Amino acid sequence: MSHYKRPESVLVVIYTPRLDILLLERADFPDYWQSVTGSLEPGETPLHAARRELFEESGLDAARDGQLHDACHQTTYSIYEQWRYRYPPGTTHNIEHRFTFLVPAPCAVTLSPREHLQSQWLPWQEAAGKVFSSSNREAILALRVC
Repeated sequence: MSHYKRPESVLVVIYTPRLDILLLERADFPDYWQSVTGSLEPGETPLHAARRELFEESGLDAARDGQLHDACHQTTYSIYEQWRYRYPPGTTHNIEHRFTFLVPAPCAVTLSPREHLQSQWLPWQEAAGKVFSSSNREAILALRVC
């Protein structure tokens, strides 16, 4: 079994009907804010990974706490230099599958302390301006037209 990450991941934007967005601050890069995200494990589908990552990073259960939606959108992006060591040698790009998770209102979440320092709910405009990833920003902005 390889110790490298699979260059395929999910992004799960957690939001409310009023378009408040949950953001998480990365533990390995403070001041880097993002939605739930994570790599697919061997043999895992994007939907399964979205459910798993949602629970691991926020404590929210896709079957109980809201509505998980596959946005049927993929983005291929260049992996940031500081994270390339996590992937097989020569891997420079990642395929990201976009999901959304609608909750009735802002709620408390349970963070994975090894992954995130804190969370916050922000209006979509502020959240889009705060995330470091352009694909995360695009996913938040896409909620305006849903």
